[in-house]
Amino acid sequence: MKVALVHDYLNQYGGAERVLECLMEMFPDAPVFTLMHDREKTDNRFSGRVERTSFLDFPFARRHHRLFIPLMPLAAKTINLGSEFDLIISDTAGFAKGIRYDHRNTQHISYIHTPLRYAWEQEEYLGGIMTNFQLAMSRPLLSFLRGWDYRAGKRPNVLIANSKFIAKKIKDYYGRPARVIYPPVDTSVFYHDEDARKRKGSGYYLAVGRLLHYKKFDLVIDAFHRLGFPLKIVGSGAESEKLKAQCKKLNAANIELLPFVEDENELRKLYNGAKALIFPQVEDFGLVAAEAQACGLPVIAYAEGGATEIVEHGKTGILFPQQSVESLVGAVELFEKKKFQRKVIAASAQRFSKRQFQEEIAKLI
Repeated sequence: MKVALVHDYLNQYGGAERVLECLMEMFPDAPVFTLMHDREKTDNRFSGRVERTSFLDFPFARRHHRLFIPLMPLAAKTINLGSEFDLIISDTAGFAKGIRYDHRNTQHISYIHTPLRYAWEQEEYLGGIMTNFQLAMSRPLLSFLRGWDYRAGKRPNVLIANSKFIAKKIKDYYGRPARVIYPPVDTSVFYHDEDARKRKGSGYYLAVGRLLHYKKFDLVIDAFHRLGFPLKIVGSGAESEKLKAQCKKLNAANIELLPFVEDENELRKLYNGAKALIFPQVEDFGLVAAEAQACGLPVIAYAEGGATEIVEHGKTGILFPQQSVESLVGAVELFEKKKFQRKVIAASAQRFSKRQFQEEIAKLI
């Protein structure tokens, strides 16, 4: 088969981009099509494979892609693959599933990380960055995006969801079933290392991810200021300066803010040296939590979203019921009283391995 891979935009490196890398490994001859490609922000991981981008692929748009969301449906439409490919696999949280092609001669499998958030979950994802007035003024645009995303969600032959949580959203929003295939964790990189726990400086709590409003890192800072336990927050993003100011105002000497770690081997060491991963957000799946568990690290997570499919309460971590300081503090205090078997946690994470992902994708095809 002649295969094409399509991705929303390559101006950051996160869970969706790791899925794309895994698909690129499965199909080494498949070109990649995307709305925009920032080689520097993605550390040249996709250079040489990206064959075509859209009219939005210019420096300002790459740096501020959210400003161009209204144009992304049109940008996706301008990528027309015609009848050149037998199979298209789109890897998307929004726009890649809307590319054009000849439906008579091409099959399309779409791996859905989430239906377009801005269209369906406006209050949750825009409430922290827009005023009520701005949200009200944006309603016509958001309504357009919802209609477009619904129609785009009907186009692929097969939909794959990255979790049961997202499969339910696909059913609710698009009225279609989706097969669940969990995103891949590279267990040759992320694995349990008993020696790392004995190294100097281990025994801290850890939070990892892009520093965005919905990730709730501000809640983690407030909770650990109250608890006094050592905490490392690893990541970068729009909330970075705000979180630094919060730590300074609280005089939280027990909390350390570290930049995003590009070296996955260093990230593995951070996972292995920690007591637990703090995961207070609602995620579509939560690849960070799966990576942590592959390293044998217990996860203390908010009991919503994909985390409930990763964490088994009392066995591989602790689930807490509310996104509040009190609920998180209580979960950490409960964690301190329990013992977890790290080898058992690492073994449970094998269901998220890259090999498992690739076998399930190949079987579906």
